[in-house]
Amino acid sequence: QGISNREWREFSRTEVIDNTLNPDFVRKFLLDYFFEERQNLRFDLRMEKPLIGIPGKKCGTIIVRAEELSNCRSVMLQFCGNKLDKKDFFGKSDPFLVFYRSNEDGSFTICHKTEVVKNTLDPVWQAFKIPVKALCNGDYDRSIKVEVYDWDRDGGHDFIGEFSTRYREMSRGQSQFHTYEYPFNLRTCCQVTLLSCLVDMELTFLDYIKGGVDLSSTVLGLCPGNPSQPTSLHYMSPYQLNAYAMALRAVGEIIQDYDSDKMFPALGFGAKLPPDGRVSHEFALNGNPQNPYCSGIEGVMEAYYQSLKSVRLYGPTHFSPVINHVARYAQSVKDGSQYFILLIISDGVITDMAQTKESIVNAATLPMSIIIVGVGPAEFNEMIELDGDEERISSQGRFAERDIVQFVPFRDYIDRRGNHILSMARLAKEVLAEIPDQFLSYMRTRGIKPGPCPPAYTPTPALHPLFTRRVSRI
Repeated sequence: QGISNREWREFSRTEVIDNTLNPDFVRKFLLDYFFEERQNLRFDLRMEKPLIGIPGKKCGTIIVRAEELSNCRSVMLQFCGNKLDKKDFFGKSDPFLVFYRSNEDGSFTICHKTEVVKNTLDPVWQAFKIPVKALCNGDYDRSIKVEVYDWDRDGGHDFIGEFSTRYREMSRGQSQFHTYEYPFNLRTCCQVTLLSCLVDMELTFLDYIKGGVDLSSTVLGLCPGNPSQPTSLHYMSPYQLNAYAMALRAVGEIIQDYDSDKMFPALGFGAKLPPDGRVSHEFALNGNPQNPYCSGIEGVMEAYYQSLKSVRLYGPTHFSPVINHVARYAQSVKDGSQYFILLIISDGVITDMAQTKESIVNAATLPMSIIIVGVGPAEFNEMIELDGDEERISSQGRFAERDIVQFVPFRDYIDRRGNHILSMARLAKEVLAEIPDQFLSYMRTRGIKPGPCPPAYTPTPALHPLFTRRVSRI
C-alpha cells in the first residue's frame, strides 16, 4: 500500500497450483523491511472460478512464513573427503572442491574454491569463511552444488563427482557431522563430510523481536499550550489533526505493533490539575495516576483530547520528571526482555535543562531511548543539543554512555500540498530511524542474546464430519 495515496498495487504473484484445496506455494518474494515505516501488505487469493464465501463461516486460512535474509552473516565451513576416486597414474589424487550458488533461472554461479590437497584420497580441507549471501543469496533453501576435482598442472582438472546441499541442511551440522555420498563406479561411493558449520551471526534488531523482546511501556509526554486558541499547537480543529495529534499518531501507530499488550502509559507535563489547580509536571492524561495506561494509540489519542478539556496546560516545561519516570521502569527490567521508548512532543522551551541532561546521562545506561518531536516555529537549539549527534551529551563531567536521544523538527517533514498522511509518514520514518541501532547498542554492550524463536505455526487439519462420525462408532 502506498504511503501518500493509500492505494494498493500488485507486488508479485505465486505460481498456479491445480486441483487442490491445500496449495503449498514455492515462489518466494523479497521485501525490504523498515522498522520506521508502517508497511501494509494484502494477500489476495484468486481462482479460475469465483471464490464465494459463506457469511459467518470460515472459508480457509492463508499461512505466511517470513524470515530475514542473512546478508550481514557469514558461515565458517570445513569439509573432508573419504575414499575419493584415484585419478593420477603415478599417485593418488590432488582433490579440491568448487562451490556453486544456484540462480533464479536454474543456472549456477561459482562462489568458492577450496585449496588443493596433494596426493591423497582422504583430504581434509582448511576451514573457510564465506558470506551467506554469496553462498545462497540469503535463501536458506536454495540449492548449492559442490563439485569435486583432481587438480592437474595443465589446468585440465579431472572431474571426480558432485553433490548438492542447502544452507539450512548444512547449518544443522553445527551439532553433528553431515556426510554426502556420490557414486564414482557401480560398486563404490565417494564421501565428502561436513566437519563443521559455524555461523558467525551479527545479531539484528529482528533477531531480538523474534526472540520475544517487547518495545513496551512507551510513554508519551505533552507540553503546555492553550487549546482554545486557533493559533495554539493544541487547537482542536473539527477539520484536521493538530501538530501534537499528528506526531502522536505518526509514531504511535508504528511503535504499538511491537508492544505485545499495546498498553501505553501516557503522561503530560506542565498543567494545573482539577480540582484545586495544583501545578504538575508529571500527570496521567487519562486522569488516573494509579493506572495511566491507555489501550493502543486510539486510547492515547482519546486521553489526550480529554485532558485538553479537563486540565489547564501551564508552564514551566520540565522534561526531567517524565524521563526519570520511564527510567524507573527501565531500571527494573534490565534482562533484555523489554526496551522502553519515551516520546516527548515539545514546542521547544525547556526550563530544567541541567536536570534534563543529568536524567539523560543516567538513562543512557538503561534499556531506553528518547524521541523528541519539535512542533511549531521555535528555533529548537536546546533540543539539538540534547540530540547529541555532533557532541555527546554530558552532565557534571559525566558523558552519556551511548546516544539515546533523537530529535526531529516536525516542520521539516510537513508536505507543502497539505497531505497530512504523507507528513506523518515522513516524520515517523525520520524519528524512528535510529531506534534499532540504539536498541542493538544496549544489547551488545550488555552481552544480551536474543531468546529462542517460537516454533513455526502449523495448522491442524480439520476432519470431515463424516469421517468424525465413523471414528466415533468404533
